Amino acid sequence: MLCHLYYNIPPAVLLTACYYPLCTKIDVYKVIFLILIAVVSTTPWDSYLIRRRIWTYPPNAIVGPTLFQIPAEEIFFFIVQTYNTSLLYLFASKPTFHPIYLCGEKLLHDARGVRLWRWLVALLLAVSIVAGAGLILSGGQGLYMGLIIVWAGPFILMLWYFIINLPLINTLFPILLPTVYFWIVDTLALRRGTWVIESGTKLGWHLWDGLEIELAFSRSGYRSELTNYREAFFFLVTNILIVFGLVAFDNALAILSTFPSLLPTVPPLPSPTQLVKALMVAPSQYDDERIIGLQQALERLRKKSRSFYLASGCFQGRLRIELILLYSFCRVADDLVDNASSVSEAKHWILKLTEYLDICYAKNLEKSRSRDLFIRGTFPASAQSALLLLPTTYLSPTPLYDLVKGFETDLEFSSACPFPMIDEQTLQVYGSRVAGTVAELCLELAFRHAEEPTTEQQQHDIVQAGGRMGIALQYVNIARDIAVDAKIGRVYLPTSWLKSEQTTPEDVLKNPLSPKVEILRQRLLDSAMRIYEDARGAIELLPANSRGPMRVAVESYVEIGRVLREPGYKLKAGRATVPKLRRLRVAWAALRKG
Repeated sequence: MLCHLYYNIPPAVLLTACYYPLCTKIDVYKVIFLILIAVVSTTPWDSYLIRRRIWTYPPNAIVGPTLFQIPAEEIFFFIVQTYNTSLLYLFASKPTFHPIYLCGEKLLHDARGVRLWRWLVALLLAVSIVAGAGLILSGGQGLYMGLIIVWAGPFILMLWYFIINLPLINTLFPILLPTVYFWIVDTLALRRGTWVIESGTKLGWHLWDGLEIELAFSRSGYRSELTNYREAFFFLVTNILIVFGLVAFDNALAILSTFPSLLPTVPPLPSPTQLVKALMVAPSQYDDERIIGLQQALERLRKKSRSFYLASGCFQGRLRIELILLYSFCRVADDLVDNASSVSEAKHWILKLTEYLDICYAKNLEKSRSRDLFIRGTFPASAQSALLLLPTTYLSPTPLYDLVKGFETDLEFSSACPFPMIDEQTLQVYGSRVAGTVAELCLELAFRHAEEPTTEQQQHDIVQAGGRMGIALQYVNIARDIAVDAKIGRVYLPTSWLKSEQTTPEDVLKNPLSPKVEILRQRLLDSAMRIYEDARGAIELLPANSRGPMRVAVESYVEIGRVLREPGYKLKAGRATVPKLRRLRVAWAALRKG
């Protein structure tokens, strides 16, 4: 028992404390699900080894009851090992957007190297299982190794299919870290003589002094001595099984979340039957265009907004997917206008975006059916997926039309009145159109995927506060980008403010880092923070599954404003940035508030 207290329970407590702010209902479901599978699948195997006296326990090494001759301490370690390794996996995979790693038939055909690697490893695993069976039949020193391979090999072979495309951090890290840790623990336990693999059933090879190869490549347990050390087993193969099982679970969730055409509705906690059915969906039924579109959308988010990219990892399921697709559309639409070679081309894209919305929200069925043809025949290939995948079915048209109107304001910088932000009221209207609308759309998606109901009045109040928060974040964005905007001839600081400092927009274009501009930057940030403080309370009224992630999104962006208010802040490419570790601390603190 003391061994568990010294080596197993402390890591479990530490991991729990660290992961708690990130934990969701689906995470709890995953861990419980894996623990049940671990106990059910390992108990018969353990019991067989004990009855065959392949494993033995000194009489004074265990306390308490047994189950099928397995000591209670051993059963406990089935649980604690799975728990600790699962939490390490959850940490490593939290930022991972699993839908982009799905591979339909076409993607698999194109990725011939991936297919070859998948089949080679599968063949190696199959040969290993056959070799393990041979060791069992021959008996003697290879019996224990053969039993390990034949017990675990088929599961690993079956789960290998879901592993190949994932980042190594998702798989190697949660496998190797606990494995090495328990190799060391097992070495200490074996040197103490707390448990034994009978000499006639093991190979006798050593990874290092005190650690036999069966331990390194299978399970390692240790049994209580006179000091009541409780057993634990930790093998490379059991960690592989745990992590591969979690990956398969996430793969099933990704399939359920990614393809509404296959599965229109998904419960917050899918049943085991639904998870298995999802895994059984043939890759030929995957929508490869949707997967590619999601890959492009996530890449846009990663490149264009580090704050929102960080926050996106805190959302779950279809809500995360639809928020990423919404951001992708907003980014593509903005770039079409901003990157146009002339004002006439920019106006052309605004007209086409408006026409696109007309088609999306048309009551005329025939016109609505022409949407895909219109997108493919009108917009550049790089922009098409963002327009095709925008979930307009669940979004109100008014905020999207207002967003396009905000793009029209940007064009006024090239008109006869080159500085349209005449006062703060004008700036507020602009901020409402280009940012308040986006906040409203995000909240609509949050309400759609809420796990508990909210009244219409609550939704109205939250949306109103969200619109104000959008304005606050746009003010922060403008304060950050004064120098960047000046390079393209734009000044978003209100002209009335400039006059109060006895300066002009032309002066800002010439020297966007002047002391007077800095005074106005701080004034703009003061306004942003006032609006933020007024609206932030509404975040706590959001549905539970989106409250923490929304708090992360807001606080991560507001932190840019806080950096700008610090004396001697540094600019990178004309912009103030938040260091990565500081962004992580802000996100952590935002989640802990929940």
